[in-house]
Amino acid sequence: MKIVVINGSPKGEASNTNVMISAFLKGAQEAGAETVNIFLSEKEIQHCRGCHICWDRGPGQCVISDDMLSVLGFLGWADIIVFATPVYFGNVSGMLKTFMDRMTMLGSPHSQKEVKEGSERLKLTEVKGPKLMMISSCGHSDRSEFDVVSLWINRAAQMMHMELIGEIYATGGKLLTNPKEELGDAISNYIQLLEGAGKEIATEMKLSAITKELLEKANLDFYVVN
Repeated sequence: MKIVVINGSPKGEASNTNVMISAFLKGAQEAGAETVNIFLSEKEIQHCRGCHICWDRGPGQCVISDDMLSVLGFLGWADIIVFATPVYFGNVSGMLKTFMDRMTMLGSPHSQKEVKEGSERLKLTEVKGPKLMMISSCGHSDRSEFDVVSLWINRAAQMMHMELIGEIYATGGKLLTNPKEELGDAISNYIQLLEGAGKEIATEMKLSAITKELLEKANLDFYVVN
């Protein structure tokens, strides 16, 4: 099992999001998975120019020369791709959005209607490419902060013909890097749950019902769907 994380937090290793990712990947590694945590903050990835020349040249044939192709090489290696991001202004970080815009080079010039109709005909058991996950944190306690992020990742999975196997969302994410003393046990428990989630994804490619329930009921108002 090979898991690649596209970590879209501008704070990189010091981010709340990366605390979640580190725990998740620790569990996956303990289950035997090979993992890569790619920090977009350390990469030079320019904005998509919208020229669509890649649609004529073929997948991966972009006119821009930067770090994008090296990252795409890891995605081709992966069994599971995890997108990770803090919530900025109700959506994914600009850094992750820029990366996803460049993923256009792997797509095709179909209308949204054609993509939807095509994905409805495509049964999940027939999908041969990597599976997809989303992990995100926000600083507030309102779970609706993740509404757009969830809509975005579900749409991205549809566009890329990938099976979305899980979404993990944490409200109050700032407590992960700046914990209150009285919440120490609750945070430790949540980290252990994330490690368990990583193990399940690495071995079963899905989260068990009990893991999802435990994550949802964690004391810091954490939220998990899918």
